[in-house]
Amino acid sequence: MTTFDLNLSRRSFLKKSAAAGGFSLSVTLLPATHALGAEMATSVERLTPNLFVSVSEEGVITVTCHRSEMGQQIRTAIAQIIADELDADWSMVKVTQATGDPVYGDQNTDGSRSIRRNYDRLRIAGATAALMLRQAAAKGWGIDSSECVCENHFVVHKPTGRKAGFASLVPVAATLSVPAEADVTVKEKSAFKYSGKGIASVDLPDVVAGSTVYGQDVQREGMLTAVIVRPPVMFTTVKSLDDSKAKQVSGVKHIITMPAAAAPAMFNPLGGVAVVAASTWSAMQGAKALNIEWTQNEHSHYQFEDEKQALIASAQKGGETVRSKGDAPAVLASSDKVIESTYFAPLLAQAPMEPPAATAHVKGDKAEIWACTQTPQATRNNVAGALGIPADNVTVNVTLLGGGFGRKSKPDYAAEAALLSKQTGAPVKLIWRREDDIQHGYYHSVSAQHLKAAQDKNGKTLAWQHCTAFPSISTTFAGGVTTPSNGELSLGFMDNPFNIDNMLLQKGEAVNHVRIGWLRSVCNIFHAWAVQSFADELAHHAGQDPKAHLLSLIGPARLIDLKAEGAAYENYGDPIEKYPVDTGRLINVIERVTAMADWDKRKSQGRYLGLAAHRSFLSYTATVVEIEVKEDGTWRIPATWVSIDAGTIVNPEHVRAQCEGGSVYGLSCALGQISATDGAIDQSNFHNYTVARMQHAPAHFEIDIVDSDAPAAGVGEPPTPPFTPALCNALFAATGQRFKTLPLPLKLNLKS
Repeated sequence: MTTFDLNLSRRSFLKKSAAAGGFSLSVTLLPATHALGAEMATSVERLTPNLFVSVSEEGVITVTCHRSEMGQQIRTAIAQIIADELDADWSMVKVTQATGDPVYGDQNTDGSRSIRRNYDRLRIAGATAALMLRQAAAKGWGIDSSECVCENHFVVHKPTGRKAGFASLVPVAATLSVPAEADVTVKEKSAFKYSGKGIASVDLPDVVAGSTVYGQDVQREGMLTAVIVRPPVMFTTVKSLDDSKAKQVSGVKHIITMPAAAAPAMFNPLGGVAVVAASTWSAMQGAKALNIEWTQNEHSHYQFEDEKQALIASAQKGGETVRSKGDAPAVLASSDKVIESTYFAPLLAQAPMEPPAATAHVKGDKAEIWACTQTPQATRNNVAGALGIPADNVTVNVTLLGGGFGRKSKPDYAAEAALLSKQTGAPVKLIWRREDDIQHGYYHSVSAQHLKAAQDKNGKTLAWQHCTAFPSISTTFAGGVTTPSNGELSLGFMDNPFNIDNMLLQKGEAVNHVRIGWLRSVCNIFHAWAVQSFADELAHHAGQDPKAHLLSLIGPARLIDLKAEGAAYENYGDPIEKYPVDTGRLINVIERVTAMADWDKRKSQGRYLGLAAHRSFLSYTATVVEIEVKEDGTWRIPATWVSIDAGTIVNPEHVRAQCEGGSVYGLSCALGQISATDGAIDQSNFHNYTVARMQHAPAHFEIDIVDSDAPAAGVGEPPTPPFTPALCNALFAATGQRFKTLPLPLKLNLKS
């Protein structure tokens, strides 16, 4: 056996025996077996993802993040997972952002799946690199690698205590074959140094210094800036254009009529007239000076109030059955006590703080894009399609995102920038103004839901019937769609957790007139609101405490077999065996959150609380909202409590931040409304589209994270759905008013 100490001689030996330049490895990640986005976004490819971990000769570990960073701190979480398996020195770990390249596979950052779909394989990625470093050390020491461990950026020979730094081992490790996955062992959870800890964001120093680059910040030499005036009604076009005044605006270089869009909308630009100028101000002023007359089509007759009445009628009429057990209609027909309600929620806009933006530079048959996108590969494909060039000729650089919430999963704005760059021959940054974002987005669907229940004399619910009606996201990708998909109905509707002997769930028909898209938590928002509000109604009719009644509706802890009741439940694309519908976990978060809020003592304390609980994205969340109503009808939220069971947690501080942000986003969903008159969106900016302000947000937050070894589940979206019903239930407790139509007024009519 050859032995030697870690010294310059050994390092020289290693360098002579191996190729220099560091080593890198690619590790196969989970296939994109399903995602609501991928399922419906036909332009999104289903590819086998890969992740790259590289170790430099200086020992710096570079983790390539293949998901978009939009405030959820995914860049930090991915680095934590890999650093743990390597037992790396955190100060020697760097994160770089992947471009939109197929080698990385699915990079679509939505559906709360970045960790749950990649956690296991990221661990293998780190563990594989660790094994290769141990093998390199063992080769030099002439021992078996099983005698070595990684400790704080060193490989240590346990029997002797000898150690070698990662940097010194790189030249040999680079010559080794990548071990088979079966030969790689990941650590025990108890050995983690980083996962489960509140590690600060790797981006925080640059964010604080103001040196981070978002989509709107991109600068390129010779760059022009563009603003587009889009048609007010979907799929209408320019009938006449007077651009004489716009041409007189200083700095305006080009005025370009964009290609008109046609159904289905997909991710295609809407068309319109672009003003391309030397500066953002000139482009905006030029856009204001345009005089455009638009054509009309069938959507020009769309009135929001008409749609509201049609949806309510559809939900009340009933529709196609998607889940059934017992005989709910018969029980309802024969019952002496039937309660029924209709809930209506309007269209919503994602309204990220940073509106969409993309910069494109097209040279011949190649294009380079810089964009705040949640989906760089769909961006790549969309740009290629718009330009008529191969996707391989498009490079997409992903900037940080100033919020996304689903809007930036639709890369229409990148295609717009590319078309303008091609026509002008210059790099072009396309700016979406706030007004563009509010008036021409992909909206969260309007919905109406009708619920009926039969109670016996003891307040027990004997039958439950629920029909949901809303325009489907599928209308954005195909014509003739009038009912929701199974994927949408799997979002908080088909997986109703109540233990009621007679249950009937149906979907109604709906016609669409705008572009429908994903918004944080998607259909869970209106399904959770209706179900949890109606449960609170039933508690009131039964004369029971809302928490006790909710627990009685849920019944005993159990795994629900939805297939046995005819439900084509999609479970967020993950196996039901791995992520069952477990009411025990739902009950647990209800008990924990009500204990935190001192629920049982609230009346003696003079406090008004509302409770709601919901399973979404494979996590279980319960929320209690406290409300305070003043004599003039204004109201505030003194406190909110959230308990979440999201399985294995990587960074609890990130989870707390997501619970706070997701709850405030749920509040915005309760306050906002997008409506339309003659086919055009009525709202245009934050003066008439309400999102929660500082004074509206809960004054106090408490977040409880269940310690669990269950598979990692979603975090970014689950806190949003329970917030609105908890808030509405609190308002009922305080005022006796039951809100069945959103948005909520900021000042209540206490005389009603």
